[in-house]
Amino acid sequence: MTRPVLRQVHTIGKRRAWAIWVVGLSVYVLAVFHRTSLGVAGLLAAERFHISAAQLSTFTVVQLAVYAAMQIPVGVLLDRFGSKKLMLTGLLLMSGGQLWFAVAGTFEVGVAARVMLGAGDAMVFTSLLRLVAVWFRVKQAPFVTQLTGMIGQLGAVAAATPLAAALATFGWTRSFATAGGVGLVLSVGLLAVVKDSPYRGEAVEKIKVRALAKTLAEVWGNPGTRLGLWVHFSSQFGATVFTMLWGFPFLVAEGMTQPAASLVLVAMTVTAMAAGPVVAAFTARMPYRRSQLVLGIVGVIATTWAVVLLWPGPAPTWLLYVLAVVTAFGGPGSMVGFDLARTFHPSSRLGRATGVVNIGGFTASLLAIALIGVVLDHLAPGGPEDYTLDDFRIAMSVQFLFWGLGAVQLVRYRRRSLRHIEEVNPVALDRLREGETLLPGISRDLDG
Repeated sequence: MTRPVLRQVHTIGKRRAWAIWVVGLSVYVLAVFHRTSLGVAGLLAAERFHISAAQLSTFTVVQLAVYAAMQIPVGVLLDRFGSKKLMLTGLLLMSGGQLWFAVAGTFEVGVAARVMLGAGDAMVFTSLLRLVAVWFRVKQAPFVTQLTGMIGQLGAVAAATPLAAALATFGWTRSFATAGGVGLVLSVGLLAVVKDSPYRGEAVEKIKVRALAKTLAEVWGNPGTRLGLWVHFSSQFGATVFTMLWGFPFLVAEGMTQPAASLVLVAMTVTAMAAGPVVAAFTARMPYRRSQLVLGIVGVIATTWAVVLLWPGPAPTWLLYVLAVVTAFGGPGSMVGFDLARTFHPSSRLGRATGVVNIGGFTASLLAIALIGVVLDHLAPGGPEDYTLDDFRIAMSVQFLFWGLGAVQLVRYRRRSLRHIEEVNPVALDRLREGETLLPGISRDLDG
């Protein structure tokens, strides 16, 4: 079949592109808010639903499991239907899930609501990254990608402080119901502003099972995909575990008051926002060293956690802030995985490649969150009121298993990825060393 001729009808990287990005970004900020909203409400949720630590972690684990499981299907649907339809569907699912969670009175209903929320959340980020890939120029894309992750953290800021204040003032139902209603407002802007592509004449990719299986196998078989996955796996989960559930009660166990613990989470988010442009500048100028940068970030995070967990007695406040700041760098570091996907795949496969990469960090996060909950239940069967600092030190140590595995795999697939580029097109490897990320014979496509 002859491929259609694409005709550019909108300017790339100009005002329309930024307008589309701003609207899409607002949806992503809301998604991050919904995703992390249980971080400051965990102890309140345990009281509301009368549940143990393992059951409390189930809320977040199920939400993340649904998110991770949907990444490949979402990638396929994204390449088929485009960003706008998927983001709108995701927005409506998130709003419905949060509204349902607001009125949930039992543990089972609460879990069902988090499933719905996780399904909607799964559709937002990869859809936004596709908009960035097609609406911005090659040199703009790494910066806009990092800027997306950076500003998206404002959702976590809103979850850390305003939501905590709202819960204390207005209670559970009104606070979560208001959060759910915001999505309905954003859906209007999404419908009015967002367009899937600056081109006319793009082919719609039909979903055929045999062809789909083949292309997914090719995406997975590309070592660059798995390098991106392990970059995301290694660097993202630490910050997610901390902000989504266990960081707040850990800080309380360290002797902090709840308002002080909320401020640490805010500092962590502000750091992630500030670190984004730094990581973006490095990846844009030295793409050959991207995975090595992430390996360094992971090493510093693990070392800082070791110092805190081995500290005799409660760690001083300054050290807990250092821990939050260092751990926060994992978020911008994980975004490098998506830049790697852009390097190793043509744009026609970006949805699927990005979906595979995005599985990494969220798989690590849900496993770490669940394992921490299991360890805490074993050490303190009485529930949250019985948690001690020593219990948390043992439980939080399970993170080292994931950092170790991720680092080994990261080094392994960096070597394989470089060999792959050299085998496919030796000139592309020279281009990569020179600072180019859209590689001849590797990542170029009709819109490249």
